[in-house]
Amino acid sequence: MKKITLETTVDVFENVDQLPENFSHLIKMAHGAVETAYAPYSHFFVGAAILLENGEFLIGSNQENAAYSMCLCAERVALAAAASKFPGVAVKAIAVTAKSNKKPIDQPISPCGACRQSLCESELQHHTDLQIILQGESGPIYFFKTAKDLLPFSFDATYL
Repeated sequence: MKKITLETTVDVFENVDQLPENFSHLIKMAHGAVETAYAPYSHFFVGAAILLENGEFLIGSNQENAAYSMCLCAERVALAAAASKFPGVAVKAIAVTAKSNKKPIDQPISPCGACRQSLCESELQHHTDLQIILQGESGPIYFFKTAKDLLPFSFDATYL
């Protein structure tokens, strides 16, 4: 038997003022995007903001549906907006945040598995790392240098 050890480095910032300027703006945009979420069932509102290689910023928010499997995550909404509006332009970074009507979210939230896969696919498509910034309504901010840190064994085209 052989063991593989995985290690991920996460930079933790105590507040938005410690982030580089573009990323500070990005997390603030994600907090604003939370307000555009449609979450009448879970009451869990997620906002995402992305920074493209061309300097453009775009947002996305979760969009729920009574047929739960049709719900859209904020991260994938933002990625789809970028691909539609700026085809071929790489996503440099994404910030994700959330709030809940049920309790304060004071820890960073993490993308679901499907969103992690989509973020990794974006890296593969554009041959560049995609930086990830995560925060709750308040509290610390987690910074990852690549989506592969969140999904080290992603499925990609090399298997096809």
